Amino acid sequence: MTDQAIALSPEPKAENKVAAAGQWQLIWWRFCRHRLALASGVILLLIYMVAIFAEFLAPLSSQTYDSRYTYAPPQQVRFAGYDSSGVFQPLYVNGYSVKIDPIALNRTYEVDPSIVIPVGFFVKGEPYKLWGLFESDRHLIGPVEAGNPFYLFGADRLGRDVFSRTIHGTRVSMSVGLIGVTISLVLGIILGGLSGLYGGWLDDVIQRCIELLNSIPTIPLWMGLAAAVPISADPLLVYLWITIILSLIGWTDLARVVRGRFLSLKTEDFVIAARLDGCSQMRIIWRHMVPSFMSHIIASVTLAIPTMILAETALSFLGIGLRPPVVSWGVLLQEAQNILAVSSAPWLFLPGLAVIVTVLALNFLGDGLRDAADPYEY
Repeated sequence: MTDQAIALSPEPKAENKVAAAGQWQLIWWRFCRHRLALASGVILLLIYMVAIFAEFLAPLSSQTYDSRYTYAPPQQVRFAGYDSSGVFQPLYVNGYSVKIDPIALNRTYEVDPSIVIPVGFFVKGEPYKLWGLFESDRHLIGPVEAGNPFYLFGADRLGRDVFSRTIHGTRVSMSVGLIGVTISLVLGIILGGLSGLYGGWLDDVIQRCIELLNSIPTIPLWMGLAAAVPISADPLLVYLWITIILSLIGWTDLARVVRGRFLSLKTEDFVIAARLDGCSQMRIIWRHMVPSFMSHIIASVTLAIPTMILAETALSFLGIGLRPPVVSWGVLLQEAQNILAVSSAPWLFLPGLAVIVTVLALNFLGDGLRDAADPYEY
């Protein structure tokens, strides 16, 4: 073909573009077409941003309380109003008028439209250390004058802000899921890889261990292991033990998937060539075999994180997981165990809404990644 013919040749068609694309580019194109999974990914990114900048986003710390506002109802943020002095307030909440029943001695809170509490962004509030390093007293949102009541999700039995505690609990609950899945991923790949690559007695031992763990009901197993953690243990140590417990139980499914893939890959030409070239077994696993189905592993990990979060929430809700002063979504839901408290303060269930949104977003994201990683779609 002459140079003139090459210059006049048409642009490559879409089919040629797809044929020339790499594996990860194809996965990204297919994932972008999954609108629900893409939206879930954005939601999860925002949730992890909340976890990272919890101190800045929360109006108060997780342990700040005010006994004057025990079980105070949520306040609604309002726009464009005037305070008692006639000053225009673009953003505000109404204060409370408190009445005490002389017989039952119960407090009754009513929204008082005459009390206008100005609300602003980047306001000064309680001092904190972001990530334990940077001192600051700026908060994303809060009352302009510190000390005024500001309870977007209401208050609990001690007068603590449920909204601020939910934000602080995001860091613990999401980190338990992420760290736990990371440990499970390493255990699943190593044990599943050794089982599929070597076979023989090692395969039998690993598979029997997996069957033993899978034969035990999950929740009683979690409860038994979590109950072994001493009550007097340091809260940080309890957090570490709960994460390890969830990881040691959650690796079995991934290990079986990896074993099946290794059984089919160990006779492939590139694996045999790597072995003849003198590569060690660990190098063959991590540099040659695992990357060939990394997309499937990513989808499996995404679907495993909700299980970790729900497990931590269930254990903390039952009182054998994380304990105060550690704040997680499960610890916050312990407040909802008292039916009398819930009947008078239903907003104590609001941390459960964060669990629902996170778990649904992770499941939708995992479905989208699984569909995008399917090699038979193109």
